[in-house]
Amino acid sequence: MPTCTLHPLPYHADPAGYFAHLRDAPGAVLLDSARPGAERGRFDLLSAWPVQALQVRPQESGEAYLQRLREALAQLGPAELPDAVELPFAGGLIGYLSYDFGRRLEQLPERAVDDLHLPDASLGVYAWALVSDHHLRTSQLVFHPQLDADERTRLIALLTAPAPRHEARFSLRGAMRGDLDSEQYRQAFDRVQTYIHAGDCYQINLTQRFRAPCQGDPWQAYRALRQACPTPFSGFMQLADGSALLSLSPERFVQVSQGRVETRPIKGTRPRASDALQDAANAEELLGSSKDRSENLMIVDLLRNDLGRTCEIGSVRVPELFSLESYPNVHHLVSSVTGRLAAGRDAFDLIAGSFPGGSITGAPKIRAMQIIDELEPTRRALYCGSLLYVDVRGEMDSSIAIRSLLIKDGQVCCWGGGAVVADSQWQAEYEESIAKVRILLETLQAL
Repeated sequence: MPTCTLHPLPYHADPAGYFAHLRDAPGAVLLDSARPGAERGRFDLLSAWPVQALQVRPQESGEAYLQRLREALAQLGPAELPDAVELPFAGGLIGYLSYDFGRRLEQLPERAVDDLHLPDASLGVYAWALVSDHHLRTSQLVFHPQLDADERTRLIALLTAPAPRHEARFSLRGAMRGDLDSEQYRQAFDRVQTYIHAGDCYQINLTQRFRAPCQGDPWQAYRALRQACPTPFSGFMQLADGSALLSLSPERFVQVSQGRVETRPIKGTRPRASDALQDAANAEELLGSSKDRSENLMIVDLLRNDLGRTCEIGSVRVPELFSLESYPNVHHLVSSVTGRLAAGRDAFDLIAGSFPGGSITGAPKIRAMQIIDELEPTRRALYCGSLLYVDVRGEMDSSIAIRSLLIKDGQVCCWGGGAVVADSQWQAEYEESIAKVRILLETLQAL
């Protein structure tokens, strides 16, 4: 089996210095565990100059696109890491799937307006990456065997040179405003309740979009947001048309490691408080909330079914249920569902059987997605999609792109939502959708 070449670099907990060298390069992408502010993530992964770019084609089915990705990995060729080296990436695919990629996997209506025109999916084939391991405190270049010697030499020289300074700034040119006022949100909420009481669904994730005109460098916006809201599934991706994806997500979608599959759905939220006693009380209230536990359990059951499509029969387990995870602005209730890939199945089969994540649709999933398309006036684009990698060994990790922003065509958009169930109150859900993104909105306003 061909083996990747490694080249050690000085360890940095914050990848910004290294990424500064790549900031303007084609296909520049950073999957960021947001160290040292966040504590749960182990690896950062950054790269640029993909050897191939794979954007989903008009009218192409989801299965056909996933097969093209599979073939692109095969074309790059197999590779292993040196013995005793534990790194997540040996060369392969990095990019995003938008929420609306789900339309290419399932039959859905097309009522919501596509006013942002973000391609439904775009991944690149990368023959190298800089990977930092925050447990071992190492940073190293990983070169796939197909990457030629001259390119390796160029990358080593580039990433060992002094980091360039970027003086460009980012600012809003107006206030961030929601597309829905409270009355419009209430009407959508009431419609969800009608569907729930009719037995059409059990839970719907209802979202609103916030946006403002903006100018300047999206990377500077990401740096400020990362400092204000460090989360273990953060990421930044520069697109060919100058657009940028910024994600401050706390949520894993699915991970595949040596055939083991894990998804970690978030369902259940309380705001953080500046007073320590009140903050602890909010956390205890969330842990003890029968409503939030019920919402979480609905999604756990949905994800057990989704993983069961691709995993060995009898391998799907729930090793963690209703755990508390706390972030700068919110407490979350999180569970874990695991399984083992069935023989002859791979990460792309897993995507086909489980995308988009059930924690951001509702249950049952397909009906929930139909209702979302009816009640949310515009398409979600990046929001609730995924930033992900799939490497030549079949390893994968992916986020659910909540707490995420799209900077495109002179405006910045972000989205906030929450689960609506039978005993939800519309005012509380409306306020929760704002609370989840308040720190992002306030950070951008202050730039």
